[in-house]
Amino acid sequence: MKEFRLDLLEAERIANDGAYLRFLRERNLSAGLYALGAGQQDTQRPHPQDTLHFVVSGRASMTVGAETTTVARGSVVYVPAGTPARFHHIAEDLRVMVVFSPPEG
Repeated sequence: MKEFRLDLLEAERIANDGAYLRFLRERNLSAGLYALGAGQQDTQRPHPQDTLHFVVSGRASMTVGAETTTVARGSVVYVPAGTPARFHHIAEDLRVMVVFSPPEG
C-alpha cells in the first residue's frame, strides 16, 4: 500500500519550486499535484494519456476541447488523450490532483 497526504505533497511541491509534483508512477497510471495561483496562466499542452483532474481546492474555469465549465473543490473532469485542456480565469489558488493512464513519461 502507498499512502499520500495532500498537505505533505503540497509542502514537497513548494520545496521543489514547481507547479507540478508527480508523486506516483505505476505500470498502469501515474498521479501528480498541480498548482496554479489566482490569475496565473495555465500553459499545459495536450497529453498523450487520458487524464482525470480532481480539484482539491480553488476555483477556475476549465476548457476541454470546445467545452468550458466552472470547477471548484470537489470537481472531477475527465480529459481524453490528445484533447487540448487548460484552466483559466483562476479566481482562487488552484490545487488539482491529476491521474494519467497510461502513466506519464
